[in-house]
Amino acid sequence: MHLLFAIDDRFSEQLKTTLYSIRQHTPKRAINVYVLQEQALLKTEELQFFCKQFDMQYHPVVIGSGSIFKEAPVSDRYPESIYYRLLAQNYLPKSLERILYLDADILCINDLTPLYELPLGEALYAAASHAKLTEVTNVLNKVRLGNYESEGYFNSGVLLMNLQQLRTEVKEAEIAAFIKKNQLNLFLPDQDILNGLYGDRILAVPDHIYNYDVRKNRTYETISFGEWRLDWVIEHTALLHFCGKEKPWQKGYRGRFGALYKYIDRARRKAENAL
Repeated sequence: MHLLFAIDDRFSEQLKTTLYSIRQHTPKRAINVYVLQEQALLKTEELQFFCKQFDMQYHPVVIGSGSIFKEAPVSDRYPESIYYRLLAQNYLPKSLERILYLDADILCINDLTPLYELPLGEALYAAASHAKLTEVTNVLNKVRLGNYESEGYFNSGVLLMNLQQLRTEVKEAEIAAFIKKNQLNLFLPDQDILNGLYGDRILAVPDHIYNYDVRKNRTYETISFGEWRLDWVIEHTALLHFCGKEKPWQKGYRGRFGALYKYIDRARRKAENAL
């Protein structure tokens, strides 16, 4: 199993927690961890050691200063590294045929194998849309980005990538032109680019299983007529995504799944210290 992340130094500890949760719930797979980064992370050796101890291989992919994303909108919340997933196929070894990209604010609570082995056909990606949670926003995003053929507005935090197809079809110049044309219209920058250019080439997967937005637990319960309650989520959901500005590692976080995150993070730290 090949996993992909794109972080800066602020997310090294969170990356370890995500990886620990994956290893605990996907125990039978060999795991290669590729991390896109502008410059070598300060904790590179620590991450290498961590992965080795948990039977994973760490592969840093340093992009450097020559990327096309220097002209893209950035902020404290959206650093340059968030864009790298859009050209991951150019940065990764040509031998890789598929890879699963994950944000580092995600917990894995069930086996990832069914998602990773999903047949992609000629789709560029598999991803989840939160359209049922925000139907009006979904329509507005289609209009804003000019992609009316897309099934929905897809979240870029979980992306199963068809690398062979991406190498053939996705062009760096096309992305650069889209950024230049829409620079003032990119609210969720990398996600807007993904949906604006390739939203109609994305295979939809269920968000309540593979990209559960933890802020919307009451909405999930409502649209499932009460089925997708906490016990159901723990039994069936593979990935919990702590979307938005508030994060479970921050002081004062009050989200429903915050205790679960803290429990897994604490277990990770204890296991790490015991090595």
